[in-house]
Amino acid sequence: MPQEKTGADPLSPSPARVWNYWVGGRENFAADRAVAERILDVLPEVAVVARMTRGYLARTVEFLAGEHGITQFLDIGSGLPTAQNTHEVAQSVAPSSRVVYVDNDRAAIRYAEALLGSTPGGSLDYLEADLRDPESILKGAARTLDFSLPVAVLLVQVLQFIQDAEDPYGLVARLMAGVAPGSVLVIVHAPSDVGAEVGAEIKARYNRAMEQQVRFRDRDEVARFFDGLELLGDGVTSGRGWSLARGGARHSATSGLAAQIRLGAGAAAAARLADTDGMSFGYTGIGRKNLAGRPRAGGEDLGGCFEPVRLRPG
Repeated sequence: MPQEKTGADPLSPSPARVWNYWVGGRENFAADRAVAERILDVLPEVAVVARMTRGYLARTVEFLAGEHGITQFLDIGSGLPTAQNTHEVAQSVAPSSRVVYVDNDRAAIRYAEALLGSTPGGSLDYLEADLRDPESILKGAARTLDFSLPVAVLLVQVLQFIQDAEDPYGLVARLMAGVAPGSVLVIVHAPSDVGAEVGAEIKARYNRAMEQQVRFRDRDEVARFFDGLELLGDGVTSGRGWSLARGGARHSATSGLAAQIRLGAGAAAAARLADTDGMSFGYTGIGRKNLAGRPRAGGEDLGGCFEPVRLRPG
């Protein structure tokens, strides 16, 4: 990472750069890699979770743009650019897509500005802002997004950085109050009740190493973020290595993942993945804001528009 262009502090580890290392990126410093490796030494699954999350995000964006006609994306907590960035996926499906990346890490935003560009027919912007100030996000994003039309609000592995005292549910509600009916909220959140023992260890090690603390949540706590919205597909589910294809059979990714882990850290770590359901990368959910601003009666037929978004192995 070119320090002179981004203003990044190479001695202070950053959540964005630690994540970048886990997904195989190169935009990180020795301090970031040291934190990442301290967790990977005991919990090599974290690197797999990061890659699975990235794949889920890409396939969700592709699905929303291609099959639901949403061509505006507000990606909050976007981090450092890597493969399958939101605008690249969206504009490959709908070239006129508009995307705004938001992060509170100034270096991440500056690096994205230097590296990423839009298609000629689309729009792309970068906003240094914090999820704790939704009104500033909405105001800044309005330079690029038309908030009279539906927007996909992407909160992927970012809400765990918001502590309970900071009113995470209120923050999300304020964001969704500023978008048009037909907009969707996409959440991926680290779980506290799936692989609880491993999750607790990840949380403890991360919080010891980083200034910015994490707070994992259980399924009911994650579901609360969708209050007032219509949950689509299977609702809030534990995301796993499944297939996106409509009507496709569920495929466990466990064997391939376990092989990767065995190569890196031995059979003990791999054994933690060896269940029949594959490996969870967090709770996922998609909620839609309806015309009345509240959920419709249950049992609505979505006409196949929103089948569960499932990650293809590999």
